[in-house]
Amino acid sequence: MSNKQLPQPEHTSFESIRVINEQGGEIWLARQLAKVLDYAEYRNFLPVIEKAKKACENSGQALADHFVEIHEMVEIGSGAQRKMDSFALSRYACYLIVQNGDASKPVIANGQTYFAIQTRRQELQDDTGFQQLNEDQKRLMLRNELADHNKQLAAAARDAGVESGLDYAIFQNHGYKGLYGGLDNKAIHQHKGLKKSQKILDHMGSTELAANLFRATQTEEKLKRDQVSNKAHANQTHFEVGAKVRATIEELGGTMPEDLPTPEKGIPQLARAQKKLEGDQ
Repeated sequence: MSNKQLPQPEHTSFESIRVINEQGGEIWLARQLAKVLDYAEYRNFLPVIEKAKKACENSGQALADHFVEIHEMVEIGSGAQRKMDSFALSRYACYLIVQNGDASKPVIANGQTYFAIQTRRQELQDDTGFQQLNEDQKRLMLRNELADHNKQLAAAARDAGVESGLDYAIFQNHGYKGLYGGLDNKAIHQHKGLKKSQKILDHMGSTELAANLFRATQTEEKLKRDQVSNKAHANQTHFEVGAKVRATIEELGGTMPEDLPTPEKGIPQLARAQKKLEGDQ
């Protein structure tokens, strides 16, 4: 199963089965999602939906906002269709479903990354405070958030067998190579034309920082979820998550991280300016 090739994007794309309802909102139909997630029988998918519904309730969300019982038209052969029980699912519902799906299915891992990114993107879009920030302020906020998550990632990596400083540098490079199409820290540094003393994370725009934040948070979760216990497996996990984030960006029509513009001002310069501004007030 681990060597199974995922079907082509036009057949499995989570974007391609997304439906815009009459209210202008986006939904996914449960029976279509089940097929994309490699469940041959819908009845085998129903327990996953039930687990996701419980997780939704436990998170304090209203089930009716994310899981709506509907009838879905399903082909039964010879071009005929029949109405069958299904659900209209929100993005958040899909995220919970893939978190509770069969982790041995490669497409489930892909879905975990896709819907995690989509959910986080929507959170940022819905966050009025974040939207009111200018680009420099968004960079500062995301860089600070990434610094916090990198500490958590480092702790998860240590638990997974990444112990020395050299081990961690190799581990980080695996994540970068996955996300940046084979470029490691040094290559990214050169690609951006940075000085030796400048850190690549300090010279990323908000979009690129967000991509790296997704990489860090999803790798941390996967290391813990899969109970990774050796550094070779940890390195491979980081690479795979980085690659999945890259694939998701491509699927969404985004610009690859290495092709995004490099801001003129670094984060330390922005932080000093922000501190001075606060001191003058």
